[in-house]
Amino acid sequence: MKVYDAAIAPNPRRVRWVMAEKGITDIEVVPVSIPDGEHKRADYLAKAGLPNLPMLEMDDGTTITESIAICRFLESGYPEPNLFGGDPKETAVIEMWTRRAEMMVATPFMLGVRLSHPGFAALERPAPEVAAWNQQNGLAALKVLDRRLGESEWLACGRLTIADIVAFIGIDFARIVRLKPPEELVNVNRWAAAMRARPAASA
Repeated sequence: MKVYDAAIAPNPRRVRWVMAEKGITDIEVVPVSIPDGEHKRADYLAKAGLPNLPMLEMDDGTTITESIAICRFLESGYPEPNLFGGDPKETAVIEMWTRRAEMMVATPFMLGVRLSHPGFAALERPAPEVAAWNQQNGLAALKVLDRRLGESEWLACGRLTIADIVAFIGIDFARIVRLKPPEELVNVNRWAAAMRARPAASA
């Protein structure tokens, strides 16, 4: 199997993080340059269908391009440590927090970077007002995470899960535009420090 990866993008980092947490070393990682438009070339599109990264290519030629779908597939083949839930109740709770992390935090922060940072201007037309709106929504949503993290060490349950990975990578990506959780969100900042301290954070 192969994972097609872009080091500068947050979604591929989710897959790298999961691979690092699980100690997966037998999947080839193929770098793809977004600035050079390699994700839009005919040979890549013939496999992926869309100019999306990351992409998992299985031995039989099947391809998957959504990061969470790839991570779920990896969970099935490399079940430990468990990141998606050990029973129906836990799985549902993790799914709930993963969806919240994606929609309320990660996506607004990622758009807040992509539509405002000059380094992305060649790839996407800047939209400063839209970027600012998304950044403010992301910051407001951090209050929800802070309340939750005042009750639990991790977002979904008593251990790190895919929900933590999705939320943190979105927050960490926003540092590109010098956006970070306010100091008063002590629970989020405690959790973020714990995430940065994990060996997988360097993936």
